[in-house]
Amino acid sequence: MNTYHRSRFAGLLVTTALLAAACSEPTSGNPASSISSAPLFSRATKGSSNAASFTVLANAAVTCTGGSIVGDVGTFQTAPPGAITLTEGCLIPGSQDIGGAAARAAYQGFLDQYAALAPKVGDVCPVITGTLAGQSLSPGVYCVSSEAKTGVLTLNGSANATWLIKVPSGALTGTSFSVVLAGGAQACNVTWWVEAAARMTDSDLKGNVLAGAAITLTRGTFAGNAWAGAAGVGDVTSTGTAVVGCGSRAGNDDKDKKDK
Repeated sequence: MNTYHRSRFAGLLVTTALLAAACSEPTSGNPASSISSAPLFSRATKGSSNAASFTVLANAAVTCTGGSIVGDVGTFQTAPPGAITLTEGCLIPGSQDIGGAAARAAYQGFLDQYAALAPKVGDVCPVITGTLAGQSLSPGVYCVSSEAKTGVLTLNGSANATWLIKVPSGALTGTSFSVVLAGGAQACNVTWWVEAAARMTDSDLKGNVLAGAAITLTRGTFAGNAWAGAAGVGDVTSTGTAVVGCGSRAGNDDKDKKDK
């Protein structure tokens, strides 16, 4: 791992610690506590090689059927059981790393981030129940229920604003669920911490997903990094989904046209 790689990755971990501290602060009439303005996954320098360039990280296996993944793809485990399987014309212009040094270092960083952001004793984070349809969230830290998500969730804030949305118990699931960015908000400044699995179908999800178990994307679009298996087992399966990672380009530059 080169010096740039190490320093960039260290910066990500520092930001993680700030977010974790923010989540433990009490709220005052608002489910969102204060949060650092620095993004959890900052945009990578174009053409550089660093941990954040991994759009998809799985413990053992990544399967992509159709669709595309922009950014690098890796697994923590070597082959076998580590594997990256592409079928039906899935396009991955980035690198593929099955248990190599870069993928393993990135995955360890993911585990560190996941642990740092996990709910702690004494946290004040009231759980928002329901589908999130019609909700508009300002920057901050939120906890949501594991009920299936649908409809439109709006995240309204500036280009430097950050959101940390936790599913502290269970999975993040959604069908025809869309996240709309307003006011200059950027996808790579949004992080979803999920205790268990994440499953999205026909959805337009924005934000980095740090999942305890597997991540499954079926059709739709996804802007962010998908990192799975913090609890020890977790693969990533993408079927007909257009995925753009934060280490590649554009997750941060891709403003949602719907809010205009």
